[in-house]
Amino acid sequence: MDPDTLDWAALDRLRETFLQGKSASAGAYWHSRSDLANYDATFGERIGWKWDAVLRELRLRGWQPPPGPVLDFGCGSGVAGLRVIAAFGAERFTKLFVHDRSALAEEFALFRAREEFSTLATARLARAELATLELPGTLVVSHVLNELPDNQRRQLLALARRAQAVIWVEPGTHADSGELIAVREALREEFVVVAPCTHCEACGLLAPGNERHWCHNFAPPPPAIFADSGWTRFARRAGIDLRSLPYSFLVLERKPGSPDCPPPPPGVSRMLGIPRLYKGYLKLYDCSSTSVRELMLQKRDLPELFASLADESEAVPLFQWHTEKARAHAGTHWPPAV
Repeated sequence: MDPDTLDWAALDRLRETFLQGKSASAGAYWHSRSDLANYDATFGERIGWKWDAVLRELRLRGWQPPPGPVLDFGCGSGVAGLRVIAAFGAERFTKLFVHDRSALAEEFALFRAREEFSTLATARLARAELATLELPGTLVVSHVLNELPDNQRRQLLALARRAQAVIWVEPGTHADSGELIAVREALREEFVVVAPCTHCEACGLLAPGNERHWCHNFAPPPPAIFADSGWTRFARRAGIDLRSLPYSFLVLERKPGSPDCPPPPPGVSRMLGIPRLYKGYLKLYDCSSTSVRELMLQKRDLPELFASLADESEAVPLFQWHTEKARAHAGTHWPPAV
């Protein structure tokens, strides 16, 4: 990625559109194939790193999407669908469908898919087909909730109900997390909640007193980009922090039946966000089937775990804690390192 060859006028316009939340009313924001290519190499690649974190967690949990077609809804440049296919292997999927309100985006996503997976069947899906499509496979959704008016959100939820599995990633904001939790609650009677949760009960963040918390984590960018002058210059010019990749996500698989992997064992919970570091201890928010609670971990009690949490880069934020009141006196990552 060479910042000198990027169309900065297009990237500035796109970023302003996304930041101001104008995309729901601004019409198609892709003006040309060049817009999509510039986005795909920069902001789209950063979204891809979020997908990498989600898909890495699913593989560590032992879960795979069901064999069959995959539909990349709101495909943009095709980042989400391509990451899913690469993670689980093109042989698992019978066909890639793409759908976007922009025909330019659909064409670009199909071009990228045919470049990377030449033997995989691909097709565009018209809006009229969404209302009746039965998807015996996986629905992939990425960064769309803040763009869809209410009627289109309802249509997307209806489409999700006709899929066998759903992998959905959104920005890690308080608002987007809340919207994704609403999707979870609407669908959890019909689907197994695979991730991020460690349970299928009602979301604990909906309990009174938890309004200021939200379900999000941070994806680690590839370490090599910090030694890449192109990415460094891009970040400086774009005014972004390469280390900050917050995301929220939801993975569902249809009942009857259960995910390919067993659910986490009892006592496994998820850390929300990142821990807050103090001198000699840290605090974190922990979410389980029974509560959302704040835990304190002292460095002297768990020095190795303290160090890994203070400099987290790869591990899935799932833990088994042994606590006394709000203090963790023992804890391990889950799944255990092999």
